[in-house]
Amino acid sequence: MKILGVIPSRYASSRFPGKPLADIGNKTMVQMVYAQASKAKLLDAVYVATDHPLIEAHIKGFGGNVMMTSDNHRNGTERINELMNRLGDKYDAVVNIQGDEPFIKPEQIDLVCEAIAKSDVDIATLAKKISTEDELFNADTVKVVFNKKNRALYFSRQTIPFLRAVNQDEWLRTFDYFKHIGIYAYKTEILNKLADLTPSGLENAESLEQLRWLEAGYSIYVRETLMDSFGIDRFEDIEQALNKQ
Repeated sequence: MKILGVIPSRYASSRFPGKPLADIGNKTMVQMVYAQASKAKLLDAVYVATDHPLIEAHIKGFGGNVMMTSDNHRNGTERINELMNRLGDKYDAVVNIQGDEPFIKPEQIDLVCEAIAKSDVDIATLAKKISTEDELFNADTVKVVFNKKNRALYFSRQTIPFLRAVNQDEWLRTFDYFKHIGIYAYKTEILNKLADLTPSGLENAESLEQLRWLEAGYSIYVRETLMDSFGIDRFEDIEQALNKQ
């Protein structure tokens, strides 16, 4: 199976304009993500899909693969789908590597590649067991519950499940909670279908695109990872990111 890694990189973030080009140590954020993705053993190639000439020039400047895409896309899924369609039928699957996850591990990328290679998996993602109450009750930490076959039942910014008969300060010791690690892999033919879906009620309520797929009847395979990752949503997050180096 040939698998492409794509980093969607949009310049005009509402909370952090120019985020992909923000410096983290001695590299930009998008350069760090690209470097980590390039270390994955199961990716055949890595591309950045962007909507801005500054990002395009920056990627070319360090020798990376980049493609300019439309600035009308609503999300990274649509941006990646455009790139895949323009490349043609070269790849059987694609991994969506979030451009604001500079500490994504190559091993995590390989985990999701192994999952999407399964014949009965159309969409795959990762989850990690939650270890702190800060994560458990933080709305920026997306929680996921899945069934015994590792198929996602729901994603939420709320703490799920709610333990009715247990005090909240005992929840972590009573139940295994999982947070979503925002990396996805799709079979190429499924990506085309996902890109055509319209926003759904649950997606709009939680501001989580993957709920659109669940509402449309698609199955998401969840693989557990023991490794953490760290997304940068706001400028203030950079200081925490620097402390992780």
